[in-house]
Amino acid sequence: MTTFAEIKTRLRLPVIGAPLFIVSNPNLVIAQCKAGIIGSFPALNARPQAELDEWIIQIKEALADHDAKNPDRPAAPFAVNQIVHRSNDRLAQDMETCVKQKAPIVICSLGAREDVYKAIHSYGGLVLHDVINDTFARKAIEKGADGLITVAAGAGGHAGVISPFALVQEIREWFEGPIALSGSIATGGAVLAAEAMGADFGYIGSPFIATDEANASEAYKNAIVGYGADDIVYTNLFTGVHGNYLKPSIVAAGLDPDNLPQSDPSKMNFGSGGNSAAKAWKDIWGCGQGIGAVKKRAPAAEYIELLAREYEAARKRVCG
Repeated sequence: MTTFAEIKTRLRLPVIGAPLFIVSNPNLVIAQCKAGIIGSFPALNARPQAELDEWIIQIKEALADHDAKNPDRPAAPFAVNQIVHRSNDRLAQDMETCVKQKAPIVICSLGAREDVYKAIHSYGGLVLHDVINDTFARKAIEKGADGLITVAAGAGGHAGVISPFALVQEIREWFEGPIALSGSIATGGAVLAAEAMGADFGYIGSPFIATDEANASEAYKNAIVGYGADDIVYTNLFTGVHGNYLKPSIVAAGLDPDNLPQSDPSKMNFGSGGNSAAKAWKDIWGCGQGIGAVKKRAPAAEYIELLAREYEAARKRVCG
């Protein structure tokens, strides 16, 4: 079985492109992987369910073609995100597809399940599980996850409230395996800072919404460029789980972002995009606090090239 340590040595940058509900698609994942970072997408983005098989085949074929033409610069592996919460009535079918197609990495969210991990390990796949605190991290590792995505304060979409410094610090006291840090990471310098704190990868989502390949509306892409950290609201109204969303999209839905009601956590719903009339991700735009670093729309490869330059500049700055 390939390890995350081995994968990291083959990447241009120690970065994982986060799976973005609705937004991530094969074109974006392929562009990310070709540019040297791990690309990912939520299984639920492929609709109807049968399309998931087609998406994975499309990605695998495109990356194999790239590798054949660029033996000195092979593509990074891709990952599929599975929502493990009971409201996801597609999980069994989507897992069957991932096992059949041998998805190299599976990112699990909202529930640690030993049977899911075992299914992925059965063909040599790797599991990353996203967590918002130390308690959930321990549960995921105890049940067999290979590594963790620490979702700290400021991350886009479903996010925690703990400082990345504290979260990584606590988990590193007992866990030596791979950690990807999520939370306002949008520059190469932030990726280096994540490594300095003890993480192995930076986990970047929101900036990719503004890329050419992303399946996002023109207004959504322009909002990523035009707004900053002050324009983010943290609420559990839309899915039952707290997350970060852009204020302008909440206002456009006829809601007051400063006076949002609380949702009933027992009514979490992810399969359809949420509980409210204004659907999370489609109408209410998920977004992290790091978007102030996004200055223009561009192809994914161009953004990753910028990250690489910033990363090297940051290394020189620190070493100097």
